[in-house]
Amino acid sequence: MRLFVALDIEEEIRKRLGRFVEGVRGFAPEARWAKEESLHVTLKFIGEWPTEKLDQAQRSLGMVRGGPVPLDFRGYGFFPTEKSARVFWVGIAAGEPLAELARRVDEALHSLGIPKEQRAFSAHLTLARGGGGSGAPGWRKGDRMKANFRRLQEKLTGMPALEFGTMTAREFFLYQSQLSPKGSRYTKIGRFPLGAGAGSN
Repeated sequence: MRLFVALDIEEEIRKRLGRFVEGVRGFAPEARWAKEESLHVTLKFIGEWPTEKLDQAQRSLGMVRGGPVPLDFRGYGFFPTEKSARVFWVGIAAGEPLAELARRVDEALHSLGIPKEQRAFSAHLTLARGGGGSGAPGWRKGDRMKANFRRLQEKLTGMPALEFGTMTAREFFLYQSQLSPKGSRYTKIGRFPLGAGAGSN
């Protein structure tokens, strides 16, 4: 089974993002746009994981401690660069609490043999991928000057600053990702609360 760890997004913010996507997707029609119901803030991508070891992953994530995480969805950008855009994303202003939660999740899963992240945590929400490329922030083999998002970039330049709202995450989830011809379907298979007075692991 294919797994990842993420924060869910409040319904009102999700709807605002969905309306925004509907309004701009025509400027990058060949991109693969995220569905409104599948939007989430990824903390850690696990990848393929044996079904018989699911309880081990659940137990390790259950040991993660942390307080509620404030999130402010605003701004946008492109990975790896604007001129070689492969991914279009919305920014998340969250500060240290979100990065710290991602670090603790990373450490908890590392105890099961899952490799640690090699680059610093990047708080963002992927809205679209150009072509069949990876959603990773860094450069990948084959990245070059692309026109996937050129019309979208021109449209965004003339728009006011993007603001989608603020929320506080009080739990995180273990998700299963199931691939299909219609796109990925995400199912929550584990819930882990974040307590107001939680300290270190």
